[in-house]
Amino acid sequence: MKFDRIALSATGCAAVLLLSACGGKEEGGSPVPAPAPTSTSAAASSPATSGTVPVSNADATAPGSELKVGDRAVVPFKYGTDKTGTVAITVKSIELGPKEDLAAYGDKAKGMTPVYIRMTVENVGGTDLTYSTVRLRAVGPNNKSTGVIITGETPNCQSETAKKDFKTVGATYDTCELQAVRDGGEVGGATYSDGDGYKDDPIVWKK
Repeated sequence: MKFDRIALSATGCAAVLLLSACGGKEEGGSPVPAPAPTSTSAAASSPATSGTVPVSNADATAPGSELKVGDRAVVPFKYGTDKTGTVAITVKSIELGPKEDLAAYGDKAKGMTPVYIRMTVENVGGTDLTYSTVRLRAVGPNNKSTGVIITGETPNCQSETAKKDFKTVGATYDTCELQAVRDGGEVGGATYSDGDGYKDDPIVWKK
């Protein structure tokens, strides 16, 4: 699939990148104001166990697994060059947001409807994964790309990172992944495609 690239920069908020499945030449967008950041809180549980727990590949959710919203997937995880471990991802909901949530990004977001993927991330192995982030992607009903890639956040979908206590078994945090579909399009689920084995055969949570 061929994509046009439209970049939107944000002040005081994560930068936003939109790619639309129109095909054609590359376009550079002008910086636009982002929504004013709102206060959020990341949920972190008090871990019942300290230290680390060996997690074998046999414990991981197999590449290509098809799950339902609410199901938990255990995956090997690498962040940056020096943080590795095992996390569990539980997708709690996949929902369309109001178009107005993208209004602050101007004309570049016209014709798009936001998708909010809400999840809980748990440290399973107990290694130091502080300040890491987990990425999921929205897909259509056929498990194919929605044709739009967007990164960033809105007041109703705040992207959280793991906090400084995310280095013990059982530590958790909640976050929201902002995705999008073209107006009138459908979202069928979310995928995890990071790490060995998952890039070409992602885990899918069906809506």
